[in-house]
Amino acid sequence: MTNVLIATDGSEQSLEAARYMRSIVSAASIKKITVIAVIRPLAAVPFVSDFGEGHPPGTTHEPVSFRREAQEAVERIAAEVRDLDPEVSTLVWSGSPAEEIVRAAREIDAGLIVISSRGSGVVDTVLMGSVAHRVLHYAHCPVLVVRPTR
Repeated sequence: MTNVLIATDGSEQSLEAARYMRSIVSAASIKKITVIAVIRPLAAVPFVSDFGEGHPPGTTHEPVSFRREAQEAVERIAAEVRDLDPEVSTLVWSGSPAEEIVRAAREIDAGLIVISSRGSGVVDTVLMGSVAHRVLHYAHCPVLVVRPTR
């Protein structure tokens, strides 16, 4: 039995990644699932969330909270996998997403990391480096990178 770490950035692609993991991994082989979202410190834009109900600052609605949006994202993924019957926990950390995902995987002794790829072009990957690519390079365990469905 293994511990699984699912990383989310609040996108529909991360939800697809969790669903894909469900379809290929036997529930009996999973001991624990941890869902993580990482907030970049001093972010210029709110945590990206296709799931939440956040509103841009300056509107008549409540301003977006990075932590609240990230918490909603991890809870959405956790709800998607909770019926697999392992223990499910959530983490919202701050820092460099790739570094924190790799650190969390070590801390929970993950046997698998599940992450989505936003499908960035080669230029974006070369100039900035994708989170999925960096996790794949530095992780101590297997990484399942799920590309967006076309």
